[in-house]
Amino acid sequence: MTDFSKLPLADFLRALASEAPTPGGGTAAAVAGAMGAALVEMVAALTLSKEKYASAHGAVRVIAEAASAARESLCGLAREDSEAYDRVVEARRLPKESPEQKEERNRLLSVANRLATEVPMRTARAAVRLLAALPELVEKGNPNAASDAGSAALLLEAATESALLNVGINLAGISDADFVGQMQRETADLQTEAQRLRDQVLAAVRRRF
Repeated sequence: MTDFSKLPLADFLRALASEAPTPGGGTAAAVAGAMGAALVEMVAALTLSKEKYASAHGAVRVIAEAASAARESLCGLAREDSEAYDRVVEARRLPKESPEQKEERNRLLSVANRLATEVPMRTARAAVRLLAALPELVEKGNPNAASDAGSAALLLEAATESALLNVGINLAGISDADFVGQMQRETADLQTEAQRLRDQVLAAVRRRF
């Protein structure tokens, strides 16, 4: 499986634009989140490199470390998302002529759909977790990079929403009602929190202008 984090940007976009089922929206969501994390790291670096913001260095360093970890995790999730959906595609192609074949196909498809739901949910969680650090970064970070922090917030919120769309569509192939309900509830909670944090960050950024 391709490690998308190692591809030149043009090659990744070409793969994304192709008719192949992967990479798709879930991978794009994780990449958007990784871009948001990288911008958080940039804002932190522009703060940590200036002595005039020394009083904020302790807090900002923690955010920088969290952003670095999130970027690495989200790059990995980009690859995992494509791997997970490839398993769905493979399961759909299994024979279903006999009752035994149908049973085995349905079992493998259910397992694959569950994984294809869990991976983008992890993407959404990671994006919201880092998004929660941005109000403090805007408050304490280098004000000249406030717009970059706002861009990071928009990318992380987009990553969340995009990932959750992929959660929703794959839930349709899962028969475990308890699991589906839990994922739907978490989806609603993450959407609400991502939107709230985005609005909070953008309002704080605009006050810096």
